[in-house]
Amino acid sequence: MGPCAAGFVGLATPRACQRTSLETGMMRRTVQNGWFCGLVMASMALFGCGSESAASAGGDTSGSSGAASTGVVTTGPAVPGSSASSQASAEGTSAADESSSEAGSETTTAGETTTGGPIDPPGALDVLCGTAPPDGAETPLPLPEPSGVCPPFIPGWNTFASSGNARDVFVVAPSDLQPGEQLPVAFLWHWLGGSAADFIEEADVQNAVDQFRFLALVPAEKGDLIFRWPFSSVDSNERMEEEFVFFDDMLACAAQTYSIDNTCVSSVGVSAGALFTSQLGWARSEYLSSIIVLSGGTGGLVKPWNGAVHIMPAMVLWGGPSDVCVALNFTNTSENLEAELMADGHAVVECEHNCGHSAPPFESGKPDLTPFAGMWKFFLDHPYWLEDGETPWDAGTPPSLPEWCSVGIGSSTPRVGECNGPGC
Repeated sequence: MGPCAAGFVGLATPRACQRTSLETGMMRRTVQNGWFCGLVMASMALFGCGSESAASAGGDTSGSSGAASTGVVTTGPAVPGSSASSQASAEGTSAADESSSEAGSETTTAGETTTGGPIDPPGALDVLCGTAPPDGAETPLPLPEPSGVCPPFIPGWNTFASSGNARDVFVVAPSDLQPGEQLPVAFLWHWLGGSAADFIEEADVQNAVDQFRFLALVPAEKGDLIFRWPFSSVDSNERMEEEFVFFDDMLACAAQTYSIDNTCVSSVGVSAGALFTSQLGWARSEYLSSIIVLSGGTGGLVKPWNGAVHIMPAMVLWGGPSDVCVALNFTNTSENLEAELMADGHAVVECEHNCGHSAPPFESGKPDLTPFAGMWKFFLDHPYWLEDGETPWDAGTPPSLPEWCSVGIGSSTPRVGECNGPGC
């Protein structure tokens, strides 16, 4: 894997991060799979990115790499209103109708999954989400109202209006969804050089959804930002709010199709997506029960944490001292975020691996359990109604969590061992 290939995208096709001098002395950069490499390069070039480079980076949302492993449509979001979009919508509707007609024909018992066989022990799938909160516990606000008309959210790509713009989101639901089943919700924000399909494949999302019983909403970027998601110091407050409303609309529209557990809603981001999650966390804390920040954070070129009305647990992960891409040190940005979270009273689970700016080497320890089980279990073990600063993992972390993760800032023991490949 070449320079700047990183993150979950480490297993996707790399493209080089590079600078090319033009006769005018200006520089353009070709966006690459390094989660934040393109951001730093663009900043060094005074944000002088050529439109051709930006189009090359932004246009790779059509990845079909998730098709084999997810079992759902992974043809990337076509241009809204195009024939390809209409065809994908028709195919998705047909698939949804077929799935709906078969719903309830199969049932799964505790500790069993349709994708990986029985899980041993069955308790590996036990979580707090879905259990009754204690009397007097804090509850989230009612789900937001959509800013436009919601179509039915079917598994696969869905196009809908948000803030007057056509936006796309990939929905991953349990393949054996039961009638009336209530689902927690996880938003998954991809990295700079990746796509929704990449995230779905690399994080084994369909298996995770089937095993842990939640709904995954995997958005596609609007396409107007060089860094995919708004989080940098040059992004306007208006553009930030537009993306926050996009989150509102996805949640609101999903609730019109599925039975949603609004006490268990999390945002999971990788690199550029993690930097946005670090903003969404404070901006929509009234809906979020937790955040998971994988090589993200705050500080420098990234906007700061701005305080949250709801104190929620956070998982903050980075790749050790070598988690550096060009001029950005993700140890620094992660520790900046941790300090801001600690000042607000949030519980933090800290994870530090040794693989730099590359795919976190999660392992569940069980051959039939999805590799990222520890991450999903964090989301599902931290409902909204926990006391401020509380984590049930104070009493002990689950076996599916890597030993290089621990409760508390500065508490993790950095991982040792081999890595899947080089980072940036």
